[in-house]
Amino acid sequence: MEQADSCRRVAIEAVTDVEPPALYELIESTLESASMLPGALTLKSAGAVAPSETTLRNGDEPDDGIVTHAAGVQLIYEGLRLTRSLAHEEPWDDADGDTDVDGDMEILAADILVARGFYLLARTDAADKAVRTVQAFGREQTHRLDERDGDDPAATTRDATLERDVLELAVLAGAAAVDENPSPSLLERAEEIAAAAGTSFPSAERSTIGAESRVSEHSLEESTTDRATSVTDT
Repeated sequence: MEQADSCRRVAIEAVTDVEPPALYELIESTLESASMLPGALTLKSAGAVAPSETTLRNGDEPDDGIVTHAAGVQLIYEGLRLTRSLAHEEPWDDADGDTDVDGDMEILAADILVARGFYLLARTDAADKAVRTVQAFGREQTHRLDERDGDDPAATTRDATLERDVLELAVLAGAAAVDENPSPSLLERAEEIAAAAGTSFPSAERSTIGAESRVSEHSLEESTTDRATSVTDT
């Protein structure tokens, strides 16, 4: 729980200067209710590849720099997820003027979330992957909207590219936070988690990290893959 709370705290701190208050409240509520799986996997990946002599590898809480990496991943995901939702629902097509205003606020919120996530990951070894994640999202959603068939299995596959890329980003960002490279097996584990998750990560309540949890690359590789919550179960 403490690790997930730390990630959420840093993510919210990154947007505290957003104005007007209504926009900040929308962003804050989005983060408060968000699944912490991307941030959690970032933290666990850092612990998994950290040198064996470090306190992080032995289960201690990550320092602020590592949590900042996790918050950056989380912010980018929340912004892109919100963008995807808006693209599919198209609230501006509703005749209700209030719906138009809500849609405008949400697209602003999405832009801010992604921008702040980039800011937190700037000048890190994960920055290039963050850029590629957003570029891939844009391409997939463009094709998705051109096809205009949300029931097509190909559309769901395109949507799920976001979760797959974000979890890969999480592994890379976690490793970069401790100046290490992720192993192929750790990247494969992230892909398995993404495949189980599809287009929806578990709820905030189910994606927290127990304070007593100890992390290792072995535990990530060997844990079961039938539930998307496996890396963050308490």
